[in-house]
Amino acid sequence: MSEVKKSTVAVIDYGMGNLHSVAKALEHVADDNTTVVVTSDPKVIDAADRVLLPGVGAIRDCIGEMYNAGLVPSIRKAMAEKPFLAICVGIQSLMSHSEENSGVDCLNHFKGNALFFGEEHQDRDGSKLKVPHMGWNQVKQAIQHPLWADIPDNARFYFVHSFYVVPENKSEVAGTCDYGLEFCVALARDNVFAVQFHPEKSHKDGLQLYKNFIHWDGKP
Repeated sequence: MSEVKKSTVAVIDYGMGNLHSVAKALEHVADDNTTVVVTSDPKVIDAADRVLLPGVGAIRDCIGEMYNAGLVPSIRKAMAEKPFLAICVGIQSLMSHSEENSGVDCLNHFKGNALFFGEEHQDRDGSKLKVPHMGWNQVKQAIQHPLWADIPDNARFYFVHSFYVVPENKSEVAGTCDYGLEFCVALARDNVFAVQFHPEKSHKDGLQLYKNFIHWDGKP
């Protein structure tokens, strides 16, 4: 009888993000052969089978803490080699640049920028919309992808953000949302998937996305 392979999901701890809720959500959908670890150790990240990059707060702080903790080489290595998921501000950190805080250079995995909705952000009828974009909204799936498996198109996910990503390569857009304008909320290329919403706060469809990630082999 062949032995079932054990796998590890590393949730990167660089001092930003609600890591407890993310880890608990992953553990909830993990099988007995999957271990979820919250870690700031590059060696643990390098050895993991899958890597999740969380993020909340200001992008300058996020990027700064990644560098200060010496985690950027391991993040880049993981994005090159294994199934990799970024959530919330994590997706913004993978862009080339953010206009937050008068401009911040990011990790440049996806070419493009993170833009501010604006203090006077409006709906198409001219009515003012609150910024940050906070609460539940529908996500339209732009492509078929293993991480969308068993999640209906236009499923509702939970958002809290004031900036949104605009990738240069539109073929990398995996999902969109509407909030006064249609904008990208999911990006995908090869073994990397990134979302603007919080799966751990998005009930069954968010848990399904985490379950899909735990079983994903990194192929589109």
